[in-house]
Amino acid sequence: MSGILTKLWLILHFPKKIQLWIIRLFHDEFLVGVAGVIFNQKDEILLFKHTYREIGWGLPGGYMKAKEHPMEGLEREIEEESGFIVSIDEPIKIRTDRETARLEVCYIGEYLGGEFKKSGEVSKADFFTFENLPLIPRKQIFLIDYALKKRKKSRESKWNTSSNWSFINKFKTIRN
Repeated sequence: MSGILTKLWLILHFPKKIQLWIIRLFHDEFLVGVAGVIFNQKDEILLFKHTYREIGWGLPGGYMKAKEHPMEGLEREIEEESGFIVSIDEPIKIRTDRETARLEVCYIGEYLGGEFKKSGEVSKADFFTFENLPLIPRKQIFLIDYALKKRKKSRESKWNTSSNWSFINKFKTIRN
């Protein structure tokens, strides 16, 4: 049966908009969310107290808009919900929630500035050390731990690279 449908699909050669409409009729749609582990200069983690969650505190995030890159979506969501400006730097995880047909792209980022302004979704925002996190969803603790380890490893490799260049420059100076 699927072979016949595939041949029919190729013969009819529908325009792309119609193809997508037909595909959406037969496939589940997913919401695409974004979340971020955002650090300040002291390596503290930004958390929001959400007005709509059972466990109030959690990582900042939200849902992407059409034609929006996930990094842009996360930066936009954080600014809309808190007034904070952040830089989203690198992806760390993609997670799925099978119960809600939700895909979440998680990133590491840096807090750049801004004054907190309360919104309909966020009543408070604060930075916490890993050791002093308030009650947050367990899966977010694992995500923060992973981000901290990745950040530490990244810093160590940058330090090793810069110290190697320093050594090379000293060697060149001595040699000349």
